[in-house]
Amino acid sequence: MATAAREKFDNIIEIKNVSKVFDGITVVDDVNLAVRRGEFVTLLGPSGCGKTTLLRMIAGFEVPTNGTIVLEKQDVTGVPPHLRPINTVFQKYALFPHLNVYKNIAFGLKLKRIPTGELDKKGRPILRKFTKDEIAEKVERVLKLVNLESYGHRSITGLSGGQQQRIAIARAIVCEPKVLLLDEPLGALDLKMRKEMQLELAAMHKNIGITFIYVTHDQEEALTMSDKIVVMTDGAVQQYGTPKAIYDEPANAFVADFIGESNILSGVMKKDFCVEFCGADFECMDKGFERDERVDLVVRPEDIAVSRKSGALCGEVTSTVFKGTYYEMEIRAADYEFTVQNTSEFRTGETVYLSIAPNGIHIMKKLKVVNEFKGVVTSENTVEFCGGQFEFINSAGLEKGTEVRVSIPFDKIELTDDARDGAVGANVTQTFYKGTYYQVQVYTDDDHDFFIDTVDEWDMGDRVGIAVKPEDITVTVFETAEAEGVSE
Repeated sequence: MATAAREKFDNIIEIKNVSKVFDGITVVDDVNLAVRRGEFVTLLGPSGCGKTTLLRMIAGFEVPTNGTIVLEKQDVTGVPPHLRPINTVFQKYALFPHLNVYKNIAFGLKLKRIPTGELDKKGRPILRKFTKDEIAEKVERVLKLVNLESYGHRSITGLSGGQQQRIAIARAIVCEPKVLLLDEPLGALDLKMRKEMQLELAAMHKNIGITFIYVTHDQEEALTMSDKIVVMTDGAVQQYGTPKAIYDEPANAFVADFIGESNILSGVMKKDFCVEFCGADFECMDKGFERDERVDLVVRPEDIAVSRKSGALCGEVTSTVFKGTYYEMEIRAADYEFTVQNTSEFRTGETVYLSIAPNGIHIMKKLKVVNEFKGVVTSENTVEFCGGQFEFINSAGLEKGTEVRVSIPFDKIELTDDARDGAVGANVTQTFYKGTYYQVQVYTDDDHDFFIDTVDEWDMGDRVGIAVKPEDITVTVFETAEAEGVSE
């Protein structure tokens, strides 16, 4: 019994320090992940974050540039897809239009060989095909599992999108893989059908009992179906945990912004259990930060209480929308526009007071407090870093070729509409509203990231240039040991 219990909860997949580089661009960056047997794990993130590439490496369609993929304690990093006990369901179902439902599902079974229990003269297992009766039994079983028992004779072209999706899943599970990979399989369905299929997939997972790894960019989909969620951006894992833990306790501003609606603010930890933001002190549940440490914090819209009489912050309702079970309001208070959800309606223009309970405030360490990079002095007044040449004030008389640390505050960087107007070009990857300003993250063409505080709103994917005045660049010499943790 103890052995069976141990096997049930062991790690069926372990991803160790896996990276993938395409044409010099890192799309999966040193990912470490363990998936337990029988779990429903969702890889969640925006388009281009590396989730599908990671899934393809698990399947064997891509080989990692670095790192190891372990399946049931065996290194399968270089093992081809057809030799892994894994099947994949794609967004485009890839069903055979010339075969009926039964033959589509049976296709893999007809190709599969299973051991007879006997050995040949060289001691190798003797393999055989499934019999027609065995194939029929397995096909009928999975058709029942996907609620399409009477559809075996039907043509694929006459089925709806939801029915085709179920057939694709049936074909993937009929060969009894240890792991089922699903790459945005609901993407082609309409909203109503998607919601129905989310519940059906979750129920199907419980009935089958095998490990599901699911890729999506839809937060609601991930929260609805998953045992665990892996939140990714820029090829890296930002947080791995249960849906409740990720929603209630986001690891950083990206997770808080991506999972559900959030108010993300900058604050200062005055002491344990006390944070200051929007000009007021609030009790919170967090401790262990440095005194007066700058932090990010998240407050969910449903955790803000609204009153006409009193509260920690005074504000004005700027908009209100009825959402069925609650009103969603924008309320400007202390130069921040809070998104608030409340069952009571407050009219536009009305003066209100906001209160937040300690358990409604979640404190997060800032990813960065200053941009820091490794660079090299290239002339009397220029330094090269992040693939560009920047002018700086060389008051220390640093010589050409000196390796240096380059520091730039978030609010001292200018983003330009034309990448050619900056020292380097970049793409906007994240934008967070912080009240009186936006915090923007950009990635340069050679894969470095900058954080910028700006009053201008930028959209994800915008192409920009990065410009910095010479007086706003701090250049210092560091010892070799100090270089650790500073971006190349």
